[in-house]
Amino acid sequence: MKSSSSLHRLTVAGMIAALYTALTLILPFASFGPVQIRFSEMLTVLPVLTADAVPGLALGCAIANAVGMAMGANIAGGWDILVGTSATLLAALCSYALRNVRFKGLPILSTLPPVLFNALLVGGELCLVIFGNVEPVPLLLTMAQVGLGQLLPCIGGGLLLFKCIENSGFAQKFTRKP
Repeated sequence: MKSSSSLHRLTVAGMIAALYTALTLILPFASFGPVQIRFSEMLTVLPVLTADAVPGLALGCAIANAVGMAMGANIAGGWDILVGTSATLLAALCSYALRNVRFKGLPILSTLPPVLFNALLVGGELCLVIFGNVEPVPLLLTMAQVGLGQLLPCIGGGLLLFKCIENSGFAQKFTRKP
């Protein structure tokens, strides 16, 4: 029974990683750079439903950033594999920690960590890569650009995805343990 549960957790994490990677790479021009809207970021709401989403999101981000670098689309290169993945992992852990905080049944607070961690960490990383320094004005501008690009997919897309999963009854199948 334990190996069946482990296999289930690994499968869920792997499916989330594959989906995150595919959704990021389908539009590479929108997924990398100082102004980015990663549609894959709507998946950052999934830790509300299962802890298995935490490693899945981090792995998906690492793979997407590595492939983006190999394609020449990821301007931050290897730094983004480290910093971007760290931002995603920290955000997923915080989203999971906030999973039971709901407003009118919606996990609104759980959608905020990806916006904040990416704005701070990826914004700082991109400022350093693009401008070669982290002076206040370019740093704040780059952080704001990344944060604003996160708002629509994380909050809008994330809450829409959450409601669709919840209303379809898929949440119980998604989170069940064999």
